[in-house]
Amino acid sequence: MPLLVAAPDKFRGTATASEIADAAARAAERSGWDAVRLPLADGGEGLLDAVGGEVRTEVVDGPLGEPVTAEWRLVADEDGPTAVIEMARASGMQLVGDAASNDPVAATTRGTGQLVAAAARAGARRIVVGAGGSATTDGGAGAIEALRDRSGLRGARLLVACDVDTPFLDAARVFGPQKGASPDQVELLARRLRSCAASYAERFGVDVTTLAGAGAAGGLAGGLAALGAQIVSGFDLVAQVTDLDHHLAHADLVVTGEGRLDVTSLSGKVVSGVLRRVARHAPVLVVAGAVADVGPAELAAATGLDPRDITVVALVDRYGRQRALADTAELVGDVVQDRLGLRSL
Repeated sequence: MPLLVAAPDKFRGTATASEIADAAARAAERSGWDAVRLPLADGGEGLLDAVGGEVRTEVVDGPLGEPVTAEWRLVADEDGPTAVIEMARASGMQLVGDAASNDPVAATTRGTGQLVAAAARAGARRIVVGAGGSATTDGGAGAIEALRDRSGLRGARLLVACDVDTPFLDAARVFGPQKGASPDQVELLARRLRSCAASYAERFGVDVTTLAGAGAAGGLAGGLAALGAQIVSGFDLVAQVTDLDHHLAHADLVVTGEGRLDVTSLSGKVVSGVLRRVARHAPVLVVAGAVADVGPAELAAATGLDPRDITVVALVDRYGRQRALADTAELVGDVVQDRLGLRSL
């Protein structure tokens, strides 16, 4: 029986990666195929769903100081328990509403540090922090304060999973406007990051300005790196945890996708990561809510595949914006079923 591997990212604001993977897999099963569900993430929101594990919660300080109940996961591992945290659950834009509701200067990662400390108290020997979706540009200062420098880690190994290579000192310029910062505030935040970098070099002996990805989550990645964290590719980490390569090697069709497919999808994101790992094993169906300036040719050029093996479908183009937003997972299932109707094995 042919096998479909459903390995999507979230469709932000409309469907989780798990919902999309389930819809694609159900469509395959209705068509007489076997299916494997592999919801993925690149280090930001969706990381918890991708890795699974025991659900834990902790009340922490939100980005603007209000208490929030943040979910995290504890995963059994042969080397000891691993904690998985999405910083967005404690310090994310989703908690303030939108850029207009945020205070980009006051926003703090203190709650993320409190989550890390809670995971260490729970006995985690490795703590993975997904750095994405932040409301903050504090360089991780709030998290470091909450962790009392390194003492709050209790010897746990710390990893920061991210999907950008942004340098620490560029975090304000690159991400500040998305978080509601005015030009004057961007400059203030940039000065504060420079001060943080100097402080970290003096206190911890780590030059965060030289580390690729240290600017992720408004510099949180760099701040945690100053405490000894390793900055890693979020997608690669999730791919390892889910045994993605094994499943792709046996697939007859791979389905992946995200809410918006554009040039940023070509580097560090789930869609391009899946395409690179397919390595000519199977054709790929890429479904996105919307598509801008990217098609099979661009995806093939970025990943080494044959463009004839890549199909791209935009839900907005096929079904209209209203349906694409309201019935995202259902429409993904329709697209998959249509695609399987065109292929006989």
